[in-house]
Amino acid sequence: MSILLNKDSRIIVQGFTGSAGSFHAGKCIEYGSQIVGGVTPGRGGTTHLDRPVFNTVEEAVKKTAANVSLIFVPAPAAADSVMEAGKAGISLIICITEGIPVLDMAKAKQFLKTHAPQARLIGPNCPGVITPEESKAGIMPGYIHKKGPIGLVSRSGTLTYEAVHQLSQKGLGQSTVVGIGGDPIPGSSFVDILDLFERDPQTEAIVMIGEIGGSAEEDAAAFYKARMTPDRNAISKGDPARSRFASEGRKPLFVFIAGKSAPPGRRMGHAGAIVEGSAGTHASKIEALRNAGATIVENLSEIGSTVARNFKPVAA
Repeated sequence: MSILLNKDSRIIVQGFTGSAGSFHAGKCIEYGSQIVGGVTPGRGGTTHLDRPVFNTVEEAVKKTAANVSLIFVPAPAAADSVMEAGKAGISLIICITEGIPVLDMAKAKQFLKTHAPQARLIGPNCPGVITPEESKAGIMPGYIHKKGPIGLVSRSGTLTYEAVHQLSQKGLGQSTVVGIGGDPIPGSSFVDILDLFERDPQTEAIVMIGEIGGSAEEDAAAFYKARMTPDRNAISKGDPARSRFASEGRKPLFVFIAGKSAPPGRRMGHAGAIVEGSAGTHASKIEALRNAGATIVENLSEIGSTVARNFKPVAA
């Protein structure tokens, strides 16, 4: 089992015939993802990468039964593309595009909430989603991933790749890897993804990579502390999704927070990674997560070794 994406996911690519869309759609196809078509206004009726091209997402959904959209549309039009996908009935929208104006994303997120409640948005400004050995929808290097029991969620693309590589080198594969992006208004939060991992029987432990700025990590700490302890009634009834964690009380959470040495008030890389006053500091996030019971990884290079030292898969 996995979250969000699997071998049966039917993916269309918005911005399909552009340079970024073409390159990464090709890599997704090579990985084995079901890319069933793409959308480029004005190019409908043609083919690209041996897949059909449509003028609108609505047409693409009707013709291909797509349920996932991968967006590479340039920033000025990307929020409109998100809303178009939601209106067409897409259930998972993955927006890779960076540099989308905050006001545009605020409008798009509210539109999805009001007019397309079926849609879950990942991104923008993210590497995408991959369920190893099944499907990838994004820009991550597929070869470093390995199927296994570790769920990984991150605000940073490059740090995600580093963590995945370390885990795979230690023989610890991943159930699903989700890059939520580092913008001020993400489509999905750490809490949203932690909730999905909590419900997934394949996911036995979770790695979370955060950074300074905002309150997403503190929110995740509160959720982990309050909600990720197994339901004892479910355990007594033999619920396999929860009973396997009865001995430890919860799925272990391993956390690395980037930005420890960032100067106050300076944005570091991501638009959402800015510390204002005492809010969103590295220290505040670490304290909240440690108090919630998470294992803190102090050094980026020690993510894989820390997980390997403190976690043993059920199947091992």
